[in-house]
Amino acid sequence: MKQEYFVVVLAHSLRGRLRRIHIPHQAVYAILALALLGGISVFGFVASYARMAWKVANYNNLRQDFGALRVRYQNLQKQVSQTNQQLASLELYANEVSTVFGLKQKLQGPSDIAAQGKLVPSYAESVQDYNFLRSANTLSLLTSSSRRVHPLNGTPNLWPIDGRLLSGFGQRNDPFSDEGEFHKGVDLGAAVGTPVHVTADGVVRFADRQSGYGLVVVVDHGSLETLYAHLSRMYVHPGQEIRRGELVGAVGTTGRVTAPHLHYEVHQNGRPVNPYQFLAKSNVFHQVAKDFPF
Repeated sequence: MKQEYFVVVLAHSLRGRLRRIHIPHQAVYAILALALLGGISVFGFVASYARMAWKVANYNNLRQDFGALRVRYQNLQKQVSQTNQQLASLELYANEVSTVFGLKQKLQGPSDIAAQGKLVPSYAESVQDYNFLRSANTLSLLTSSSRRVHPLNGTPNLWPIDGRLLSGFGQRNDPFSDEGEFHKGVDLGAAVGTPVHVTADGVVRFADRQSGYGLVVVVDHGSLETLYAHLSRMYVHPGQEIRRGELVGAVGTTGRVTAPHLHYEVHQNGRPVNPYQFLAKSNVFHQVAKDFPF
């Protein structure tokens, strides 16, 4: 039995000769099947590549969104941390002021929020009460200091440390930016840990960390105030009465400093004055041994 086949006739354009090619049906079907299979494979490959590219694009978008959310979350964490620190400071200060004034606040209210009872103060009311207590505390300290400080002992007439003068009062070049600035006090050089003595009788108005100054102690002497900055330690607390020559802290390197020293300021009616006019008439503090064993 003869096999069925297709005949393909090829004609030469110049010679006019005809050529017949016999192609079996099975070969044609096989070629068509291979072509169909190849087309399906190519289509599947293209579809798979397109799907993969789409997934990669979505992954990159999700990664960018995740990065933005992470940065936002970190910022929110910082804000929450700062808010918690501020609230903790407010609560601590309110407790200290309440203790000083002998106040005891008790929030009253029912266990069931739906029941009737006295409402707990809001955040704004708490801040308002805190500001009132702080102003009352400051006013009390100022009035009490002006009342308790003796005029003869209220003038800074003592060197706060046994050190040498590094920088004077007035205009100078900033040691960090090399730009002109007004120096509100004098810098006295000494080793870290050197005792710092108060130069007059007074009441400690401030004892905490301050930007640029590091650990700072401010003592109110009535019409005058003295400031001791860049301390490594503080031995006093706000509201404490202190006498001339007693320790307020120790020399350190806190704040913006290039070397260990004490930054010493004198303020008169809220304005800085040259401390050298007091230091020139003062004596360097020396601890005097007791003459008697009691």
